[in-house]
Amino acid sequence: MIYIKLFLSFLQIGAFSIGGGYAALPLIQSQVVHIQHWLTAGEFTDLVTISQMTPGPIAINAATFVGLRLGGVLGAVIATLGCILPSCIIMSILAYFYFKYRELEVLQTILQALRPAVVALIASAGLGILVQALWSDSSKGISLETLSLSGGAIFVVSIILLRKRKMNPIKVMGIAGALNVVLFYASVLLK
Repeated sequence: MIYIKLFLSFLQIGAFSIGGGYAALPLIQSQVVHIQHWLTAGEFTDLVTISQMTPGPIAINAATFVGLRLGGVLGAVIATLGCILPSCIIMSILAYFYFKYRELEVLQTILQALRPAVVALIASAGLGILVQALWSDSSKGISLETLSLSGGAIFVVSIILLRKRKMNPIKVMGIAGALNVVLFYASVLLK
């Protein structure tokens, strides 16, 4: 039964995640956290981090991770197939029609109309991750009292390194991870 649920859940994600991995994050979160309750919000944030650190698209990495966690290797294969199957079918059909009718103005108008929706989905995913990082227990509300000082400090340092120093994002991810470990152990030692 879990294999069918995995396949159908990630089939929906694969079918409706237009715009790539970051645009798919709200759909993945909705399926695995809110609808199926396979992961908590904190575990979902960890899933996003792991998916970004491993090679490959975020949605496929997330499907593989969730599938492996719930159904072992077979679950990972089934969830991954569910995620990629709609894209393979849709892209084959679209490629055929695009090459046949690419000069039509209607087609160009449709593609331009989709861009703002994709940007909104990516912004939604980014804000969701930011809230999880800065307010790790957002169930108590989002206020200055519940703000994670370590998460805020890492966020500010990361922005400075990316914008002012023009540092490679992979190096910034490594520095942010190291800072998180140092701040975690510092907080444990101070208690």
